[in-house]
Amino acid sequence: MKPLVSIITVNYKQQAVTSELLHSISKLGYPNLEVIVVDNCQEGDDTLVYQSILPRAIVLNAKENLGFAGGNNLGIEKAKGDYLFLVNNDTELENGLIESLLSRFTEPTIGAVSPVLKYFSHPDKIQFAGFTPINSLTGRNELLKNTQSNSPYETPYFHGAAVMLKKEVIEKCGLMPEQFFLYYEELEWSNIIKQSGYKLLVDPAVHVLHKESISTGKNSPLKLYYQTRNRLHFMRNKGKLNWFTFVSFFLLISTPKNFLKHLLLREWKHLNAFNKGISDGLIQKKFGFRPI
Repeated sequence: MKPLVSIITVNYKQQAVTSELLHSISKLGYPNLEVIVVDNCQEGDDTLVYQSILPRAIVLNAKENLGFAGGNNLGIEKAKGDYLFLVNNDTELENGLIESLLSRFTEPTIGAVSPVLKYFSHPDKIQFAGFTPINSLTGRNELLKNTQSNSPYETPYFHGAAVMLKKEVIEKCGLMPEQFFLYYEELEWSNIIKQSGYKLLVDPAVHVLHKESISTGKNSPLKLYYQTRNRLHFMRNKGKLNWFTFVSFFLLISTPKNFLKHLLLREWKHLNAFNKGISDGLIQKKFGFRPI
């Protein structure tokens, strides 16, 4: 019998978007799937809506906003699959995806496999085909826009929008780090998994169509706040020397540049979000949900 695969997605006030994902899942040919929808900050109950598309869908209603990491972790804790496929609700899947990802787990040291991500609005363009390592000076990295091989290849980090992991890897390495709430959590989790001796792969044979940043907005103040705050938090964990080098660059180069950009564009909400992100990141204020 084929292994049970649990597909987990997190919804935040986007019933229509999540329904589109479920419609694409309903067309998959893989015979042994469990589908879990985590409904973050849900005041009602959309279980019947989702089950009208996938009758066996499991819907977990969370009264508070658990964030990306917390929402996924709630789904992971309930999942029964031998393999877990975490996928953003703003994606659509192609038939054959599950089978291809499963086939890449050819040895015990492979911990996670990501498909290629393509833009939903421009399906001929690649959004993600792997990552470059984090630059120790800037605290940033780049998404690879071209596949590196016709065969699976390693990446330093997987993309949180679509990744399959073995359940035993999560049991050994722990759940997704929740202190980030939103952004950088998959990078930290990737580090933890790699440090436990596992490889992270990209499967170039299959792709997922990604609508990208529907929850937060592509250039929203909310996204800027969490990316700024979590960038500081992520780099703090990389050793004292790396932290000193990074924070010097960040405060002397990056901060004035970004401050001036938002000032000239009169983006007052962005400026406020950026300043709050710096403040909360530097003083390590208790992490979690903080509305802008």
